[in-house]
Amino acid sequence: MAAYTYVALDPKGKKVKGVLEGDSERHIRTQLRGRQLKPLEVKSSRKKGPAGNDAGGGGFFANLGGPKMSHRDVSLVTRQLASLVLSGLPLDEVLAGTAKQSRKPQVKTIILQVRSRVLEGLSLAQAMSELPKVFDGLYRAMIRAGESSGYLGPVLEQLADYTERSQDTQQKLKSAMVYPIVMVVVCVAVITIMMVKVVPNLISMFERNKMELPAITKVLIATSDFMVNYGIFLLLILIGLFALFRWAVNHPSRRRAWHRTKLKLPLIGNLIMQSECARYASTLGLLVNSGVPLLESLKIAGQVLSNIELQKAAGEVAMSVQEGTSFSRALDQVEIFPPLLVQMVASGESSGKLSEQLMHAARNQERELEFSLNTMMGLLEPAMIIFMGGTVTAIVMAILLPIFSMNQMVG
Repeated sequence: MAAYTYVALDPKGKKVKGVLEGDSERHIRTQLRGRQLKPLEVKSSRKKGPAGNDAGGGGFFANLGGPKMSHRDVSLVTRQLASLVLSGLPLDEVLAGTAKQSRKPQVKTIILQVRSRVLEGLSLAQAMSELPKVFDGLYRAMIRAGESSGYLGPVLEQLADYTERSQDTQQKLKSAMVYPIVMVVVCVAVITIMMVKVVPNLISMFERNKMELPAITKVLIATSDFMVNYGIFLLLILIGLFALFRWAVNHPSRRRAWHRTKLKLPLIGNLIMQSECARYASTLGLLVNSGVPLLESLKIAGQVLSNIELQKAAGEVAMSVQEGTSFSRALDQVEIFPPLLVQMVASGESSGKLSEQLMHAARNQERELEFSLNTMMGLLEPAMIIFMGGTVTAIVMAILLPIFSMNQMVG
C-alpha cells in the first residue's frame, strides 16, 4: 500500500484534507465514500518523473521539491518511534501508529511513505534514505546500526535524546538573539520617527527667530534634513550592500573566508566554536556508541557542522585517521578544535571509552555555551539600553537647548 493525499467534501459541504493508505486511487475513493465523504481530488504522495517512474532513480523525493519536517517534528516522531519499538510492536505497526498520532498531513505522508517501502521489503534505514532532506546522514547511520545490531529501540531512544538536545541548543541560540534584535529595531524606529516627524516641526520655529544654534542642534538639523531628503536612498543603498554581501559570500572560496572570519570575531566566534564542537562531539559519541565504525562516524559528524572552516578541518581529521593516525593526534594536527576536546579524545582512546568521553566533552561544551550566552546577554542588555538612552537624550538636549536660550532672551 502507498500513501495518498485527498481533498473531499463532508456531508455539510465543507472541504476536508487528509492522508490515507490504499492500493490505488480507486481504493482511496471507495474508503472516502465509506466515510460519507465526496472525493474531489486524490493524489499519490509518490513523486513521479517524466516517464511515470519514481523521481530520482528510485527515491520518492530526490527532487528539490521534496517534503521536509521541522527539527521539532523530527524529534517528536523519533520519540514516538522509540516508545513504540521498545513496546515490542512490529515495525509496520510502529510506523502506522506514529503516522496516526500525527496531526500534520505532511508528517503523516512522510511516515506512511516510509511504511509503504518497509512493507515492500526495504529496511527502515533504506526507506529513510529516500528522504535525505528529512532524515540526514547521522539519522540514517544510527538507524542502520540499530537494525544491524538488533537494538533498534535503544538506538532510537538515544537518537530522540540527541535530537531534543540539539533542538534545545538551537532554541537557546535563537532566543539569545531575539532581545538585541528587538532593541535595535525599536531604537532605530524611535530615532527615525523623531528625526523625520518631530525635528522638522521645530526647525521652522528656530529659523523664524534667527537665533544662533548650538553645535549639537546644527548636527541634529543636518541629520534630520538628510534623512527626510535622502533617507529612502540610504535605505536602498543599505539593502543593496546587504544583497551584494550575500552574493559575494555565496562563492565557495569567499564563503570559507567569511566562515573563518566569523570564528575570529569577539564573543560571536567563541559561541560558534562552542556550538559546533558540542554538535561534533555529541554526534561522534552517539555514532560510536551505537556501533558505527569510527571512520564512517567521522565523515558523518563532519557533515553536521555548519561552519565551512570547521567542516574542512573535520574532513582532514577523517582523512588522517583513514591513513592510520590516531583520532586525538589527527584532531591536534588541524589546530582548530579546543584543546580540552583533544585531551578528552586522547583519554577515551587510551581507556577504551571513546564514546563516553566524547559525550562528556559535548556536555562540557554545551555548559560553556550556555555560560557564554548568559555572559553575553548580561553585557549586551545594559549596553543596548545605554546606547538607546544616550541617543535619545542627545536628541532631546539638541531640541531643548535652543528653547532654553529663547526663554532667556524673552526674559
